[in-house]
Formats: sequence, C-alpha cells, structure tokens
Amino acid sequence: MNTHQEGGSTNLDAAIESLLNVEKQMRLANDVAGTRKAVIDIVELCYKAGAWKTLNDQIVLLSKRRGQLKQAITAMVQKAMDYIDLTPDMDTRIELIKTLSSVSAGKIYVEIERARLIKRLAKIKEELGQIDEAADLMQEVAVETFGSMAKTEKIAFILEQVRLCLDRQDYVRAQILSRKISTRVFDADPSKEKKKPKEGDNIVQDAPADIPSLLELKRIYYELMIRYYTHNNDYLEICRCYKAIYDIPSIKEDPAKWIPILRKICWYLVLAPHDPMQSSLLNATLEDKNLSEIPNFRLLLKQLVTMEVIQWTSLWEFFKDEYENEKNLLGGALGDKAAEDLKLRIIEHNILVVSKYYSRITLKRLADLLCLSFQEAEKHLSDMVNSKSLIAKVDRPIGVVSFRTAQDSNGILNSWATNLEKLLDLVEKSCHQIHKETMIHKAVLKA
Repeated sequence: MNTHQEGGSTNLDAAIESLLNVEKQMRLANDVAGTRKAVIDIVELCYKAGAWKTLNDQIVLLSKRRGQLKQAITAMVQKAMDYIDLTPDMDTRIELIKTLSSVSAGKIYVEIERARLIKRLAKIKEELGQIDEAADLMQEVAVETFGSMAKTEKIAFILEQVRLCLDRQDYVRAQILSRKISTRVFDADPSKEKKKPKEGDNIVQDAPADIPSLLELKRIYYELMIRYYTHNNDYLEICRCYKAIYDIPSIKEDPAKWIPILRKICWYLVLAPHDPMQSSLLNATLEDKNLSEIPNFRLLLKQLVTMEVIQWTSLWEFFKDEYENEKNLLGGALGDKAAEDLKLRIIEHNILVVSKYYSRITLKRLADLLCLSFQEAEKHLSDMVNSKSLIAKVDRPIGVVSFRTAQDSNGILNSWATNLEKLLDLVEKSCHQIHKETMIHKAVLKA
C-alpha cells in the first residue's frame, strides 16, 4: 500500500498543494470551521493514499504555519490519532505517534491528546521489553495539572507511571508518584459529583471507554502499594492496603474474593510489630463476623490478644499447612523472611506477657518460658528494650531482669501523695462510720 507509482504520487502532491492554498485562505480569513475542514481533508487524503511519510510531514508543516489556529491543530491531532491503529507496521505506528507527540508538546489545548499518545508509545516500548524507556517516557507527563482531564483517567495514568517504576525497581520514584493520588478520592461518591460546570469553567472531558471505574482503580492502586511495601517488608502498611481492598463492595459481596484477602489481613497483622495501630486493627478484625468463615485465623488472632505465653513449636505445627497454602492464593507465598518474622513476633508477644505478670524474673526462667537458649532470650529482650516496646533492666552478674519502670523523684512523690490521700480518705470514712454507730447507740439507750 505504501508503494506509489510516479503518477499517483504527483496527483497526491497536486491535491495536497491545492488544499494547502484553501487552508491558507481560510486561516488568513480567520475562518475556524473552514481551516479545520481543510486540515482534516489533507490528513484524510494522505491516509487514503497510504502515504504515511507524507502524512507525518504534512502534520508538522500544518502545525508550524504562521498564525495556525488552535482549533485546527486540535482537530488535526485528533483525526490523525484515529489512524494509529490502522498503520501497516510497528515502525510506521511509532513514527506517527512520535510526530503527533512532538506537534502537541507544550500546547495546553492538546495536552490530553499528548498524554494519551505518550501512554500508547510507552505501552509499545514495554511490549518490546524496553521498560526503562517506557518509564522515562511516562514520567515526562504531569497529568495532575490537567484541568480538563477526567479524574479516573488522571488516576489511571499516574498508576501506570507507578507500575512502570515498580517494574524497573525504582522504588523511590514509585513512592513519590503514588503520593500524587490522595486516597480520599476513592471514597468519593461519583453520583453526587455530576454538577453542571459554571460559566468560564473548563469542561472536563469524559474518560475513554478503556479506563477502569473508580473502585477498580482503587483496587489497582492498593495492589501496587502492596508491591511497594513488600519491598520494604512493611507488614502493617501491607495489612492496611489489604484492608482497603477488602472494603470494596464488589469484593465484600463475593466470599471467593474476600476469603483470600481476609487471610492475608490476618497473616500481616500477626507479622506486624506490636504498636497501637496494630493493636486497634487486630481488635477491629477480631470483631469482623466474616472471620468465623476461617476459624483457624480467628484462633490465631485470639492467641495474640490473650495475655498468655504461646508455645512456638505447637503454633507452627498447627499453622504450617495454612502458611504453605498461601502460595496458591492471591498475592502468592509469604516467603522465608516472613516465617522468621512470625517466630520473632511470637517471642516478642511472650516477653510482653511475662513483663505483665512479673516485676522481676531470672533470665534462666525467662529463657525456659520462651523455649529459647539463655543468649537468645537476652538478645530478644535487649532488642525490645532498644526499640522502646518494653521497659526492662538486666542485672547480668546475678542474671535477673527487672520490668519495673524507674521513676524520677516527682513520680515517687506523686505516688506517695496519692497513697497518703487514699489513707486519709479511709481514716475519714472510718471516723464517720464510728460516729454514726455511736449516735445510733445513744439514740437506742435514750429510748
């Protein structure tokens, strides 16, 4: 289709020349509709003749003509974009996209078209295995500044930027890009947002048909964030991401979808280090009625909130199969690192339990309770004191751990004052009771 005989080529050039004269007259007369029609006619003529190189040349030429009207350039770019999928081969397609992209660069009135072109080009580069080039291309475009682009299309574009950064393992940039999306946007009610634009407002374009819905984008966003947090082994954040996916209505309605997610929430809750946020999430999850569908996990969480020492060997025996089963479920296996961290969390839980029941304990007894060697018990205890999860002092020569908090002079005086107050209160109550008894006794004697 691309090969032309000399005669055909001359006819095309002559037809283009006459249309260019028409375009010039219309442009100088400032006739918007006429100029737009002339520009579209030239583009259509090149396409019908199959002259792709001529099409590229004409697009550049028309965009650079003096005083070219914005509406004409917009119409030309939009028309030529329809032909991208109709190109005969990949090289021609890439060339056309690059031409349209360079023509629309720096022009606000075709910024959305340029963003879509860059996205198409990045997709092609990715399919060719050039992930770095695709990610660099996408990062050039800051869609969050586009006033007339639909919200869902903006989010989808930024998510694509984040995904490409994660694919090339550029975690720092992935985090920076992900912060452009506020999570509050997913909780908005789309039915209430259809307000009529005021006079002078930018008309927001409708998103293309291939852009997912807001709730689907929410799921994609949190799945990408799980990938990011998995790189840092940030278990609590991974758990919060799964919780957000779990709350999506379409998932909550289907047990086949929410059971694997609820399992993951439970695992990551157990793996997360003990802190107030983890505690509140743990208690909130325990109150979830759906947890009764997976009784083993309910049991696991129950053990963590119960102030009793957990036997690691028996716990692992019981949950080993469940842990292995994660490989076949959503999100894949938890990995060897997670298994080590699980053991660590159980040890930390046990140390916290011991600190609640004992004010002083020998290190040997502590090691026995934790089913650990003397050195391991001391190491884990020191780590917890370092991370400020626990207050303890170890007297190593005599091998005694003290869990009592060291109070300053003010604290001691305050506790004394409180104790004295209680004592005086009791004395006063006793005196009152004695006085009352005496009065009753006197009254009886008088009678």
